Amino acid sequence: MANKEILLVVEVFSNEKEIDKEIVFQAIESALEVATVKRNINSIKARVAIDRKTGDYKTFRQWEVVAPNPACDGDVEHPTTQVLLEVAQIDDPNIQVGDVVEEEIESVDFGRIAAQHAKQAIIQKVREAERKKIVDAYKSRIGELVTGIVKRIEKGCIFLDLGGHVEAYIAKEDMIPREAIRIGDRVRGYLKDVRLEQRGPQLFVSRTAPELLTALFRLEVPEIAEGTISIMGAARDPGSRAKLAVRSNDPRLDPVGSCVGMRGARVQSVTNELAGERVDIILWNPSEAQFVINAMSPAEIQSIIVDEDKHSMDLAVSSDNLSQAIGRGGQNVRLASQLTGWELNVIDASKAELNSEAEISKIKQLFMDQLDIDDDIALILAEVGFNTVEEIAYVPVSEMLDIEGFDEDLVNELRSRAKDALLISAIAAEETRETVHPAEDLLAMEGMDDDLAYELASQGIVTMDDLADQSIDDLLNFSGMTEERAAKLIMKAREPWFAEAQSE
Repeated sequence: MANKEILLVVEVFSNEKEIDKEIVFQAIESALEVATVKRNINSIKARVAIDRKTGDYKTFRQWEVVAPNPACDGDVEHPTTQVLLEVAQIDDPNIQVGDVVEEEIESVDFGRIAAQHAKQAIIQKVREAERKKIVDAYKSRIGELVTGIVKRIEKGCIFLDLGGHVEAYIAKEDMIPREAIRIGDRVRGYLKDVRLEQRGPQLFVSRTAPELLTALFRLEVPEIAEGTISIMGAARDPGSRAKLAVRSNDPRLDPVGSCVGMRGARVQSVTNELAGERVDIILWNPSEAQFVINAMSPAEIQSIIVDEDKHSMDLAVSSDNLSQAIGRGGQNVRLASQLTGWELNVIDASKAELNSEAEISKIKQLFMDQLDIDDDIALILAEVGFNTVEEIAYVPVSEMLDIEGFDEDLVNELRSRAKDALLISAIAAEETRETVHPAEDLLAMEGMDDDLAYELASQGIVTMDDLADQSIDDLLNFSGMTEERAAKLIMKAREPWFAEAQSE
């Protein structure tokens, strides 16, 4: 059946909507198939094939080739859409189960069904194609800056017109707090996701993401775009303050100065774009301790204690510098922690020194008691970083020989005494296990292990009630105990008390 009207419809829709002609052809075929099925009394399957050059189209009725169904006495379950394999093989001996048999039938008239089915099908297909086109166009741009005009504001959320009938969405939580934005304003954002949803393609944009900060600097600083300067990390308190870590790939270039710009012009441009957010440019350093010191700028760090196990650092600052190091509401230390990836704790330098002296004194006394050594040797061991008898027993001899004043005879004697002390301690612990038994509630308590339970029991802490009576300082004397773990154990042991008090 020739139909020039089909070619006209395809041409119009394709040009107006800027979509591929094939999509419109498929939509018309789908509409004609629906009309064909509806015209028949029985529920059939149909396929329409349109000649892309002439507009001619043919209609075929389809049957699926199936094996005999025992539940239907060897016949087919749906006679209008299925045919037995043995019947289909009469015309085509090579046909298999799952194949489709077709027979040309009379086609419906396109003009008659255009108003009913084709228009809606075409519109639907066009919409789907437009949505897919938008998703495909922006999927590869995730992670880039996008700029749009504020189209509307709903309950604190913003809809941006990116042009070309494309709309982006900025959720309330992705907006910079207290930022004044009006309809018609030109706004930049970081494209963080693109999803095809029922209501259409959704482009999700953020104004609070750290990636927006790095993208803006990449735009403002040519050296970053060229790769001469690398951005190593970013942390933001949106609308208030941010930190950006940079390094130079050219030793002749100052990365901080390049990012700040002449009279602060470059960093000021970024600040203006981010509603006045103040940006600190931090020099990255391969030494993590030095990087942390740089990140804490402008505060001056006097000393650092690194805990590799907890991935944390204690930063000692002078009393005068304490508030600056912490920042308003903990902002400075929080941003530095986000930037470096370390948990940072700011402490008063004078208190840190006292704590350090007390810790060294405690360790020194431990060595004197367990190794039967004099005050001077015990102090040296504590000051060079030995914390336990186990370390002395098993640390490589070469490390101990590096200690000033230690010779091979002294090192061997210390290691021998340390191993003897560990053996005696192990025997004593085993004997304790045989004579002292912690209560079942203590053993079964969350966060408790058998070794600690028996060690507690050896000191008279046999039940959960006994543990609940202790203080954090009391528990710090036990093996491998930290303040955090001690606090959790005590609070867990006191839970029955709190439950009883509430019931009363």
